[in-house]
Parts: sequence; structure tokens; C-alpha cells
Amino acid sequence: MNENKDRQRFTGKRVLVTGASRGIGRATAERFAAEGARVCIHFGHDEEAAHAVLKNLSGEGHCTVEANLADPHAVRELVKRALQEFGGVDVVVNNAGVFFDHPVDKLEYEDWQDAWQRTLGINLLGPANLVHQIVPNMIENGGGRIINVSSRGAFRGEPVSPAYGASKAGLNSFSQSLAVALAKHNIQVFAVAPGFVATDMVKDLLESDQGKAIAAQSPLNRVAQPEEVASVIAWLATPEAEYLTGGIIDVNGASYLRS
Repeated sequence: MNENKDRQRFTGKRVLVTGASRGIGRATAERFAAEGARVCIHFGHDEEAAHAVLKNLSGEGHCTVEANLADPHAVRELVKRALQEFGGVDVVVNNAGVFFDHPVDKLEYEDWQDAWQRTLGINLLGPANLVHQIVPNMIENGGGRIINVSSRGAFRGEPVSPAYGASKAGLNSFSQSLAVALAKHNIQVFAVAPGFVATDMVKDLLESDQGKAIAAQSPLNRVAQPEEVASVIAWLATPEAEYLTGGIIDVNGASYLRS
């Protein structure tokens, strides 16, 4: 996806990106704004980073909104704020997520419970609740796009972060269910499944002794850059991607192949 950044493919479009204060979310917000969209930047707690993204976005009319995606009430307020700012949302990118180690053979039961609740709350229930709240507006406006950021881990498993792998597998299934349910409303739904991406979430890991081995998982001998994933997300929001609805797009540099 080597698109001309000067093209204004999304002029007049209104885009909500969760977890947009850093990493893939930030790159996605920047990509949509550079191509003419108004972007609502969701953040969980780092207000300073979110406002830095807002300040640097191309164009005008953007906004920020804070919400804990694990809190259903906060998700409802997030959507309400975005709709108040924009009058509607054409594209939703459910990107926010958490990833941390919680090996089953090392955690006390209470910590195990907390790991699953935190992970599923943000990675799966948050997107599900956000979609429920935004879909009526999309139907009213004649359609839209929902793009969920999944993970290679949904397919290959995450031995020391099993709730993460399970949450992303659930997000894939959710995306496909929505694609079937919402097609009649002209709403297309996709999932994007990256492998390792050079983001803050895995910065320490990539800079550790394991970094070279992680890069070597791909025959390209590197991990993805956030902008590469953002370019795929942006393309999925274009009219030509319509018939791919229900698709789960691997962006992992051939580090994990499935058929």
C-alpha cells in the first residue's frame, strides 16, 4: 500500500480512532487526517500524548476524548461526545488494546482473574460496546466502516499472555459476525491482524536480547512500522475495499502464515 499522501480520499469523512495517542492508533489518525478526514482521538489516560497528536494533525476540526474502554458507561459517553463534535461517524477504528504477561503457571488466582478482566474489558468488550453505540448513527447516515485491530496472536496463540490471544480471536469472530449482520445497512466490517509492530507497547522487548530473534521471525528480518499498518487500515475505509467485508487481513511480514 504505497499511497500518495497528497490524495484527499477522506475529505468530509469523520473518523473515530481508539488508542490514538501512540503507536498504530497515532499513525492511523495521522493518515486519515492527512487525507482530509476529521479525526476524533480517543485516549485512555495519557492526555498529554493525545493533545500532542491533535496538535500535529493535518487539517482542522479534530477532537480528543478520554475514556476507559473497560467501563461501559465511559464508552457510551465517548460515542456521545464524538457524535456531538462531528454530528456523525463514518469510520470507526477499534485499535486500543492492552498486552502484558500473565502466565497460567505463575499467577495467583486473584491476579489471573484481574488479568483476564482487564484484557477482555479493553480488547474485546470495549470494541463490542462502542460498536453497539455507534451503529445506530451509521445506519441513520446510510452506512459506514468498522475496522478492528486484531493480532497474529489470535491464530498462533500467546503462551504467556493467553487472555490477549483469546481477546483477539474473539475480536476476529466478532468482526465476521458484524460483517454479516450489518451488510444490509451498508456497513462493512474488517479485522487487521498485525504481527510485531514497533510501538511503545513492545519497545522494551524489541530492544532486549530477544529483539533480533523477533525481527528474524519475518523473512524481511524486521518488524512492521505503525505507518504500514495504518496504510492498510486506511485502504479498508475506501470504497474499493467493500467486497472484502468480513475479511481478516494479516500484516505480519510472513512471520505467521495460515491458509
